Amino acid sequence: MPSPAPVLRAQDLVQVLSGRRVLDAVSLTVSPGRRLGVIGENGAGKSTLLRLLAGAGHPVSGTVERPTDLGFLHQELPFTARETITDVVEAALREARADLAALDRLGTELAATAEESPAYADLLAAYERTLARAQAREVWDADRRAARALDGLGLGGLAPTRTLGSLSGGQRGRLALAALLVRRPTALLLDEPTNHLDDAAAAFLEERLRELPGAVVLASHDRAFLDAVCTDLLDLDPAVGGPVRHGGTYTEYRAVRAAARARWEERYAAEQEEVERLRERAGVSAHRVAPNRWRSDNEKMGYGRRGNRVEHQVSRRVRDAHRRLADLERTRLPAPPPPLRFRPARGLALAAGPDGPLLALRDVRVPGRLALDRLDVAPDARLLVSGPNGAGKSTLLAVLAGYLEHEGTAEAADGLTVGLLPQDTVFAEGGRTAAEFWVRRLGAARAERVPLTALGLFAARDLDTPVARLSAGQRRRLALALLVADPPGLLLLDEPTNHLSPALCDELEEALGPGPGAIVLASHDRWLRRRWTGGELRLTATD
Repeated sequence: MPSPAPVLRAQDLVQVLSGRRVLDAVSLTVSPGRRLGVIGENGAGKSTLLRLLAGAGHPVSGTVERPTDLGFLHQELPFTARETITDVVEAALREARADLAALDRLGTELAATAEESPAYADLLAAYERTLARAQAREVWDADRRAARALDGLGLGGLAPTRTLGSLSGGQRGRLALAALLVRRPTALLLDEPTNHLDDAAAAFLEERLRELPGAVVLASHDRAFLDAVCTDLLDLDPAVGGPVRHGGTYTEYRAVRAAARARWEERYAAEQEEVERLRERAGVSAHRVAPNRWRSDNEKMGYGRRGNRVEHQVSRRVRDAHRRLADLERTRLPAPPPPLRFRPARGLALAAGPDGPLLALRDVRVPGRLALDRLDVAPDARLLVSGPNGAGKSTLLAVLAGYLEHEGTAEAADGLTVGLLPQDTVFAEGGRTAAEFWVRRLGAARAERVPLTALGLFAARDLDTPVARLSAGQRRRLALALLVADPPGLLLLDEPTNHLSPALCDELEEALGPGPGAIVLASHDRWLRRRWTGGELRLTATD
């Protein structure tokens, strides 16, 4: 009887890093053929969870059950810089070659062993186990699969003798991913696998993962990838009952999450109303039963007959209100985190008038980077800048922001304020804490009206962290928070969904619809581009 298919299982995982509880009693089970997507904000514990599942770290408490044949997409390949692409591919093919050699050996031994021999049953069982493993790994197709994986991930044009030291970081990451697809392990763990992939490579990866018979767990911010691949989702972002497990696609989960958010808001509002009602009842009733309260003449006439009874009834209601209020204060829901919303743009007076452009470019040239004959940005523009790497998307945004010298003309309307969210965010005031930096940039009055933690972009625990010690993702969210709290008339966003959780990406897209002013953005985000309803400017690479 064949052994049951191995599963990947974690039970009550707890992990603490730098004094902070990153994972709190997280449990999951992933059976063969299921693909679990782990989502959540940066710092929610996605990478930590994958490391624990892989055995690359030890939890404070909890257990992990994993198949022996497990593949984990590491940040760096376990090879030296002098080794070649061929070395990596051959290492990935080693198990397939070993299975084929074992089948040949066991087949030869079976043919030479009589069926009535005591050794025959053991040989047959070993042959069946090896055959089942070989079939699951599709070892007869391994060489073709290797060539297909390299080509599908954009590495087919590289010489097999290229050393790893001569490859870019993105190429090394794609090579590591190709090696795992060649191996076809029983369980596969992937951390942000679509980083460094173009649309075609991402689509190729999606198809390959859907074909795998084993268990897959992946952490990703890529909503299109999650929607195309995952059969289940685990959301580590804060929720009323802790991490949320959902069976279904990302599209389905968005609807479930929206409904859950609505229920949370309704329950919270109802509890707040009940708290205020109980507080008022306790206060008013207590005033009515105060022993020295003045009474009207009519009250005095009947007070002797019914005073004690009334005092007792009201006093009991006061005690009940206080008791119910104490219970509710102890168990009531936390406030739902605020959704991301832009504040109105301030002080924008445009000499061009409502029908004129905010910004007009003519015959703009940045040698080797951008060639654009004309662009008019209207006051209500929603413009997506698309094109391949090297087409000049980031260069165009820098020109629009006035940060880059160029040939040609750029005429802005009087009073126009422009804000740019670049891909790489660096702040000069690295010694200030995030809270201090926020007040200095916005001013004390506006910073008080719009607290940094009220935007859904920054955690309270990070307020006292010096800006220089913030991660790249935290610095980027801090820069985005500045633009959300004090938006310009022209908002320029370069890959705005980088380093944001899927839920926050959804909120950002919704916030871009109504305002604050004109918006021009460049993005590789397939989900965002597929759902974009504004205009589009597609750039082509310059010679």
